Amino acid sequence: MELRQAVRVNGFIVVGVWLLVTLGFGTIAVLAFIDATKHAGVSGSFAVAAGAIVVIVLATIAASGLTVVNPNESKVVTFFGRYIGSVSTAGFVAVAPLSQRRTISLRVRNFETQKLKVNDADGNPVVIAAVVVYKVVDSFKAAFAVDDYEEYVETQSEAAVRHLATTYPYDAHQPGRVSLRDGASIGEELTDELRERTQTAGVEVIEARITHLAYAPEIAQVMLVRQQAAQVVAARTTIVEGAVGMVGLALDRLAEQGTVELDEERKAAMVSNLLVVLCGDRSVQPVVNTGSLYA
Repeated sequence: MELRQAVRVNGFIVVGVWLLVTLGFGTIAVLAFIDATKHAGVSGSFAVAAGAIVVIVLATIAASGLTVVNPNESKVVTFFGRYIGSVSTAGFVAVAPLSQRRTISLRVRNFETQKLKVNDADGNPVVIAAVVVYKVVDSFKAAFAVDDYEEYVETQSEAAVRHLATTYPYDAHQPGRVSLRDGASIGEELTDELRERTQTAGVEVIEARITHLAYAPEIAQVMLVRQQAAQVVAARTTIVEGAVGMVGLALDRLAEQGTVELDEERKAAMVSNLLVVLCGDRSVQPVVNTGSLYA
């Protein structure tokens, strides 16, 4: 069975007809009773009164289908256990009499999962949470395909976040490797996975994003030291590359301008000194040579 629109009538028209029927046949019933009383029980008058009352009761039963549909809301209509359709158009309408109407909100909703502790792809325990934005697009599935579509979405969201966390590492230590810290790509994958998981409940996931990501407390300090070491190594690599370029430039300029001629041994000493100066993390104490050129 699929989602379909229930047969509906403008509620104000039904109310107007009900008032006319109630007032008209109510007046007939009263007059008939009065006539029967005056003439000591005329059977025809009693029959007219009974018929008018029956019509009023039937009109009242027909009016029991009146309902109000608010904006971004759907009424799922069932008639003695049978699904007869949904009403999503906002307004005052009348559906099948004696039917049951269940309200399903079509508004956009969002919730944040609990902070879950799970091992990432490298086996490191991490704490992760995500926010999920969704809305109901099929009121029939939301009402009858699952017991509680809100609880279903929350459970599937937590399962998807756990699966995602075990698929990727917290941090990519190799070039070209995707990690949990790559917010855009991870968010898109999480959204796609949740859309597949929640189709059964008639729900469309609009967006899913990681909102909390951290190493578990027991390894957080160790991983912080590791990250700091990696940053120091990266910084030192950049410094060494720059220093080698500067030393090469200095030697080329000295040879080009003929300022001083150095043999291989002196070039090696100069290169060593320059690299120490450029790559050192402490202030350099200059040494003044007061002897000969090669003293």
